[in-house]
Amino acid sequence: MRDYYDILGVQRGCDDAGLKSAFRKMAMQHHPDRNGGCEDASARFKEVNEAYSVLSDPQKRAAYDRFGHAGVNGMNGGGGGQGFHDVHDIFNEVFGDAFGEMFGGGRGRQQRNNGPARGADLRYDLEISLEQAYAGADVEIKVPSSITCEVCDGSGAKPGTSPTVCGSCGGAGRVRATQGFFSIERACPRCGGSGKMIMDPCKNCHGAGQVRKERVLSVRIPAGVDDGSRIRLAGEGDAGQRGGPRGDLYIFLSVTPHELFERDGLDLLCTVPVPMATAVLGGDIEAPCLMGGEKCDGQCRLMVKVPEGVQTGKTVRLKGRGMPSLRSRERGDLVVELFVETPTQLSARQKEIMREFADLTGEAQHPKSANFVGKAKRFWSNVTGA
Repeated sequence: MRDYYDILGVQRGCDDAGLKSAFRKMAMQHHPDRNGGCEDASARFKEVNEAYSVLSDPQKRAAYDRFGHAGVNGMNGGGGGQGFHDVHDIFNEVFGDAFGEMFGGGRGRQQRNNGPARGADLRYDLEISLEQAYAGADVEIKVPSSITCEVCDGSGAKPGTSPTVCGSCGGAGRVRATQGFFSIERACPRCGGSGKMIMDPCKNCHGAGQVRKERVLSVRIPAGVDDGSRIRLAGEGDAGQRGGPRGDLYIFLSVTPHELFERDGLDLLCTVPVPMATAVLGGDIEAPCLMGGEKCDGQCRLMVKVPEGVQTGKTVRLKGRGMPSLRSRERGDLVVELFVETPTQLSARQKEIMREFADLTGEAQHPKSANFVGKAKRFWSNVTGA
């Protein structure tokens, strides 16, 4: 007979957490249902359960560590399985709610009856504009979902008739199959777990008790939402079964890229061209915005002050002109990046003026150029050794 520790793949000093983790892994690997009823898998599964039954009990484990298999024969463990724990108890302890439905324990025992069942949750992907994300909006969406059949009131049976009790499970909705020392309970294949049979189905829903229908819902988009924001509409999912509550509808938002603005958290970034003359002399330019206010002309434009001699890449931060926060009264900023634009398609006179201007300017008017030329000369000198 194989060593119980070897069966579970653990050391003799393994603690309870490690023991339970090893058992979960081995039990899932060798469960008969996952191996097509393979006899080798069933035998291995039985070994795993027997090993865990002994090693998880402090008294049995102490006896096993001292005397081996002889120490646990006849102690409600080992010895060919006489008096061995029901596999339901083991899986209830180790797998809990996650596998209670499969093995008949935990909370699953309360959920596998033929009572009301909650409807499924639904997901809806909604694309909105940056303007809608900024100000908030009310939008209508069309959601295909299951609703309770109005003809049979969700029973699935033709009006005037009623479902009958399933003869295979006696109305329990579950059947039990015994395999050696353990048994597995599963949904009744005849009634699908409902515990009832519909002999004369409703013609509207064909016995399902539900029909698919496209519903129109109004959704409020709160100001400040961003890509990935989620809105939950309670009770707007699929209809429940046998009088159960509806599921929920989850709306996942995505914001369409904007042709003028880029969002960075609560800040809005915008690049605005500046005429060369304005960049040299200073002045005012117009910048787009997404809000009104005393500095806005009511047409989503703001006047931005451009300082004399501004360079490309200079940013002007307009406080409080960005996105609103979804969870507070805070607002981000509008960050305007200035881009000095070089004029093109100059006339002969304009070119003459530019040449005259170039002749009149020197290093004082082009400090960055002068600094760069100095660095370049030193670089060339180092390369050529001159």
